[in-house]
Amino acid sequence: MTAFEQAPGWRNYLDSKMPFYLDMLQQMVAINSFTANPAGVNKLSRLTAEMFASLGFTAEFVAPEAAEFGDHLVMTTAVQRPDAPTISLISHLDTVFSEAEEAYHDFHWRPEGKVIYGPGTVDIKGGTVLIYMLLDGLRQMAPEIYNAVNWQILLDSQEETGGFTFGPLCDERLAGNAAALVFEGGNLQDRRFKLVVARKGMVNYQIRTIGRSAHAGSRHGSGANAIVQLADVVGRVAALTDYENELTYNVGTIHGGTVTNRVPHYAEAHVEMRTFDQAIYERGIAQMLALQDGVTVSDQQGEFACGIEIEVLRKTLPWPRNEGTDMLYDLWSGAAAGLGMGTVPEERGGLSDGNHFWQLVPTLDGLGPAGGNAHCSERTADGSKDQEFVVPASFVPKTMVNTMGVLSLLNYLD
Repeated sequence: MTAFEQAPGWRNYLDSKMPFYLDMLQQMVAINSFTANPAGVNKLSRLTAEMFASLGFTAEFVAPEAAEFGDHLVMTTAVQRPDAPTISLISHLDTVFSEAEEAYHDFHWRPEGKVIYGPGTVDIKGGTVLIYMLLDGLRQMAPEIYNAVNWQILLDSQEETGGFTFGPLCDERLAGNAAALVFEGGNLQDRRFKLVVARKGMVNYQIRTIGRSAHAGSRHGSGANAIVQLADVVGRVAALTDYENELTYNVGTIHGGTVTNRVPHYAEAHVEMRTFDQAIYERGIAQMLALQDGVTVSDQQGEFACGIEIEVLRKTLPWPRNEGTDMLYDLWSGAAAGLGMGTVPEERGGLSDGNHFWQLVPTLDGLGPAGGNAHCSERTADGSKDQEFVVPASFVPKTMVNTMGVLSLLNYLD
């Protein structure tokens, strides 16, 4: 009997355990795991390790170099076979919601109609539950296959702030693996799941303008206004956005000055740049740094000119369409078709942990459940604002696609 012929029984098993899976998710959502709450992140990692122990996994808690973050969680099946393929399943522990924000907006586990609202329901605690569902189904329905794979689960403790200590961990643990499957949310529309095959890269910059202070009443002309210089620079930054080439710059914060009776001597702004293409990414960095030479503000006499300093604070390379990702997408697309469903390739503007390791191992993303309003905690009576939610009805269909995709991958590797 083929895997597709077994699918009805597989689906029935998963359906029968949905109350159990939703209880898992509710326990996870009840823990505040804001990135800047390491105690909460660690509490969630210990709970998650206990849950996966029932599937035969052992846990390793990896403290990042930055002490302000919680531990990364690595889980592996107890027996690792050197001749067996290793498949990595990726999620993260943290959310963007602080305890104060959750309390202020009364944001908690709230089933309503066909959805469940709550912090992290779709991004990404629901994805972690789908990892469990995938493995639970395989262990129950195809134990010989489950035991023939080295399973590796990695959960980032700081994905929402870039996962910059998680990247080196992945470099160490993922090399030579058959695939890395990322369980960020993936929406379902007309029985077609969106699977993420590319993501933009990002660069964070700080712009600093250095002027000269002066009394705003008696010595105004002697001053060189750093805020005025910064305003000119950020206008030119915004003009670098090139939608045709999917290159965007966002001026996110501006600070400067102290009091109104003083010509400000210092101002700063923070900017992020995003694009899909590596060549455009490098060109975008060069364009940004070239703005340092464009000083336009000086004192009245022209004796003192402002300075412009632009610093690259952090870089995350783009994840473009590539052969390894396309191979996995084709396998998942075929798996969905065999189940009477479909897939749509999505190139997503936001980052994920996949940006860190797509060059190291074939990577596919968007394998989590359907949902919406990620990163949103507000709710208004008129419905113009609503909170993050997940669609429970997507759990079993998406897990079936993921299961058949994994089985197709194992056949491909034989």
